Amino acid sequence: MPTHAKLRVFSLGEVEVPVGIFINNEWVEASSSETFSTTNPATGEKSLDFAHASKEDVDKAVKAARKAFKTTWGNNIQATKRAAVLFKLADLMERDTERLAALESITTGKGIRMVRTTELADSIACLRYYAGLADKLHGQTITSFGKEKFVYTVHQPIGVCGQIIPWNDPIMMWAWKVAPALAAGCTLVLKPSELTPLTALLMCDLAKEAGIPAGVLNTLPGFGSTTGDAIARHMNIDKVAFTGSVVTGRRISIAAAESNLKKVNLELGGKSPILVFDSADVEEAANWTALAIWFNSGQYCCAGSRVYIQEGVYEKFITALKQRAEACAIGQPHDEKTSFGPLICETQRDKVLNYIVSGKEAGARVVTGGEKWPQSNGGFWIEPTILADTTPDMRVVKEEIFGPVIVAAPFSTEEQAVELANDTTYGLAAAVFTNDTRQVARVTSALDAGTVWCNQYAFVHPSVPFGGFKQSGTGPELGTYGMEAYMQVKAVHQNLTQRMKWPM
Repeated sequence: MPTHAKLRVFSLGEVEVPVGIFINNEWVEASSSETFSTTNPATGEKSLDFAHASKEDVDKAVKAARKAFKTTWGNNIQATKRAAVLFKLADLMERDTERLAALESITTGKGIRMVRTTELADSIACLRYYAGLADKLHGQTITSFGKEKFVYTVHQPIGVCGQIIPWNDPIMMWAWKVAPALAAGCTLVLKPSELTPLTALLMCDLAKEAGIPAGVLNTLPGFGSTTGDAIARHMNIDKVAFTGSVVTGRRISIAAAESNLKKVNLELGGKSPILVFDSADVEEAANWTALAIWFNSGQYCCAGSRVYIQEGVYEKFITALKQRAEACAIGQPHDEKTSFGPLICETQRDKVLNYIVSGKEAGARVVTGGEKWPQSNGGFWIEPTILADTTPDMRVVKEEIFGPVIVAAPFSTEEQAVELANDTTYGLAAAVFTNDTRQVARVTSALDAGTVWCNQYAFVHPSVPFGGFKQSGTGPELGTYGMEAYMQVKAVHQNLTQRMKWPM
């Protein structure tokens, strides 16, 4: 439970971040003076206390956001001015890359090089993409009514939006949510994960420096069950966007429906399949599959956590993947060589270990890994793990583990491969490895997933939509679709010659 403490500042070298709440471009204490603590995943030690935003604080933030939407943002300024602010914010992020990378690495346990070259680079690119798109989405003119009337559509920002971001990619998920919403003209009440709020708080000062007006971006750390629920249920929030688990996504949908029926965007979990056919380049496919599951220690929604290999190359592929697992650059977050860090917390580590035990008890073969990293020293590492010879009824095959564990099984025919891949309640991503171009077309068409990679994995781009089928979410992010998700369409009928007689 939260404890009571005064607002204070976190310092890392020259980096200072107030660990309070940010409303109307001002740092303030939580109304209740409550705090919650975070843990360093590389040491297991307590890290920081953060202000815990209450329902009252959410209400204050919403009022500030509504005022800004009606006065200094939204349709009150030119889209090119919104674009200029986003471009400036991207420049400031680029200027402060080292500071942001250091904070992100400390709070998530990721290798600092990985944060700098992937997460931060992608976040900056996302801001610049939406800055460039801000004045380029337009309505339609509908000229099919002859001389009777002229009809056109207008794209307008939805209004005040609540955003709830996860702990696994904090700064990138911040950019994916904030950039399209601000480009569209919305104002925001954002809650970072209670496990990783630090970089979202630092971004508040950068946003203010970039020239984002007061009330446009408000950031409130807190628990999902309190702060998040208050956002989802607030009667004056027009939309809520969430990235996280299916369980929490359901709760948010219910809260939105029970309040003002606000619009909801959900990017949820996955159990993404990888299909490796006999014709594939086994060594290349093993490289991409290793990236698919061991990037960010398996802690990302579209991780390729199920791999199905055609019988002709099954053992050869398993051997190649084992070599990649044992070559992972496991280490401390501050080490430039590290690409495989700890899991986010003790609870997550123990959950993953329990899944591994479950798989072994159900008959899966442990090819490699399956244990805590011997050099963990209080941190939350788990070795890169391969469970082979799995069957569709196993928990490790059916449920999202969200850790560095991949399950593997053979298949004989293309039809069987597609059936195995689609045998899941999720539908976020998938991949196909084959050198048969006709097979690529057949299989990608048959897979139930929002993103399908062919002979690669995990690479995304701000211009390409990303979203899930089935229980993996509602509504894509990124691309023009991601900005349209923060806009609503108004149809305007302009009468030219039509007359109305009464009574009809």
